[in-house]
Amino acid sequence: MYSNEDLNQAVKKGIFTQTAVDDFRKSVAANKSSNEGDNENFRLVGGFNDIFVVIACALLLFSSLWMVDSISPAFSYLVFSLIAWGLAEFFVRKRKMALPAIMLLLSFSSGVYFFGMDLFDGLGFDKASMISVGLSAVLTYVHWLRFRVPITIAAAAAGVIAYLVIKLLFNYQIAQDYILGLLFACGFVAFALAMFWDTKDRQRISHKSDVAFWLHLLSAPLIIHPVFTGLGLDKGNDSMMSMLIIMSLYIFMTLISLIVDRRAFMVSSLVYVIYAIFDVLKVYGDVSYSLALTGVLIGSALLLLSAFWQKARAALVLNLPDKVKNNVPVILG
Repeated sequence: MYSNEDLNQAVKKGIFTQTAVDDFRKSVAANKSSNEGDNENFRLVGGFNDIFVVIACALLLFSSLWMVDSISPAFSYLVFSLIAWGLAEFFVRKRKMALPAIMLLLSFSSGVYFFGMDLFDGLGFDKASMISVGLSAVLTYVHWLRFRVPITIAAAAAGVIAYLVIKLLFNYQIAQDYILGLLFACGFVAFALAMFWDTKDRQRISHKSDVAFWLHLLSAPLIIHPVFTGLGLDKGNDSMMSMLIIMSLYIFMTLISLIVDRRAFMVSSLVYVIYAIFDVLKVYGDVSYSLALTGVLIGSALLLLSAFWQKARAALVLNLPDKVKNNVPVILG
């Protein structure tokens, strides 16, 4: 199986011409009765060998961590991070394996963070965590420059958001009143960052599109979770008005998903909508019936949208200003 990145590299090396690759993509799309961009491809598992390698890497990494920990906890995390980097040199840079790339990136970044926390433990939690986050961020950026793992940007963004939230909650009592608003704002920042990467690859044929995918996956829950929590749905506030607000927000997010051609944006927040509908429906019937009815409603709507995705998208996007149309993926035939 060959990825879009493999074809792009073949063009750069002069093995194929760009025209030949474009014709090949069109031919494959015609045979599958769909356009390549319509599939919203992203690399995760290339085969069972990816899972096999992840298991083997995990065994090696955590076994080494346990063995060296008796000598020095800080040194054990340093060894852990170095092994993760070394494995990435072969399985990511040379073999281009997607799932091991994600696992090894997260292992490396977390290893660096805990190395810093143990090394600077004497400075207190606040200073140690600040130094550790900074050290992890810098070395994760170096990792990105070396390996270009698509999930890196989203993982870094999630780490920064988590650090800000924890830092504010620990140091400022009043932050509890504004934390939901901060998360909501962070969701829009993550979405803007996703669109920055999306506009760099409107044809969805390079790793930039994969970077945007993970950022969209991160942004949606950050936007809808504060609204969900603010309405008290997580505490049993199962009013019809709360459900309607969540549904209205999700419909708006669905429209955005259509415009930017990202199903991941709407799917990653789907659990909140299902919970809201289920929570209200169970008031009017038994639990099993409510769950079944929720599944039928949501499942039918998603299948209908999937079947007419490009037609619905074309009807929506073609009526938008040119400035918007020129910064979102092209309309597929």
